[in-house]
Amino acid sequence: MTPRTKKPEDWDVAEKIVDPEAEMPEDWDEEEDGDWEAPMIANPDYKGEWSAKRIDNTDFKGPWEHPMIPNPDYYTDDEIYAFDNIAFAGFDLWQVKGGTIFDNIFVGDSKAEAKDFAEKTWKPLQTAEKEAAAAKKELEDEKKPAAETAAGEDDEDDDDFDLDDDDDL
Repeated sequence: MTPRTKKPEDWDVAEKIVDPEAEMPEDWDEEEDGDWEAPMIANPDYKGEWSAKRIDNTDFKGPWEHPMIPNPDYYTDDEIYAFDNIAFAGFDLWQVKGGTIFDNIFVGDSKAEAKDFAEKTWKPLQTAEKEAAAAKKELEDEKKPAAETAAGEDDEDDDDFDLDDDDDL
């Protein structure tokens, strides 16, 4: 049987109360300023959040731990990481905008081979994508009123990849 406790009747749970001495300013206009609300002040009767008194459980035996039993099929494999042949690699990519394509992926350990691969695959695609983006922007700009384009927009693409910069690889 557990003892039952309940919050005392005189326990005030509001941490802040409306300032009883506050008055609406004389220049307050309800139509212009909206409904006036008195400022809140600290409640002098606030005793903190109420919680029931805790007592020790005489039946408590400690946290339960399951018994350990031997597993006859268990063994340790000290070379679980070693593979003679890796036939594939997987990528788990999270994207915000649907339709993003991830291709031209290079896996290797040679910067020279990576640069050669990028020159043959990525660089032509990047050039074509920039031209297509510029053409799309040009079409969109033609549709906009002249005032909007005169406001000035940043046409710079800061996401350029420099094949000559070894830090990018």
